[in-house]
Amino acid sequence: MDNVLNKARTGQNSLEQLANSIPGFSGYREKELRRDADRIQREFLASRLESCKKALDAAATSATRRGVLDAINDIETARKRLDKVTARIRYADRGYAGFFDAIKVKEDVLERVYQLDLDLLGGVDAVKSAADTAASDPGGIAAMISALGALDTRLDGREAILSGIQ
Repeated sequence: MDNVLNKARTGQNSLEQLANSIPGFSGYREKELRRDADRIQREFLASRLESCKKALDAAATSATRRGVLDAINDIETARKRLDKVTARIRYADRGYAGFFDAIKVKEDVLERVYQLDLDLLGGVDAVKSAADTAASDPGGIAAMISALGALDTRLDGREAILSGIQ
């Protein structure tokens, strides 16, 4: 995937480029660009996860037709975890810190968060791959639940970075 942050930087108009030349303001603009790029990246990841619901629907239909009703509980577990992780990604903290907040978010921290969000793509792809397999192979549901768990753990790391713990 193309680097969203570089696209945002190169897409600035002449007024924005002029504003970046003002001492002190360029750092502020860079943080805003990082936050916006991070939001766009997370929305992309969340929409990819949302697309996995179709595969879960197909797996549920297949399990019902075959009479394997025990699989429905696993499919619903996967659906709930998918919804949870999708919401965590979509509505995650942008790294904003107000003027009087106790924890200030610095540019290097925003860079770490942005890199972590880029790395989440591998986890999202693992979930998508497992979901695609789940429609024809019941073992895919367990793999999907496992991949969602790993993705959820990565999101814990993201929150730790922004809260100043890491």
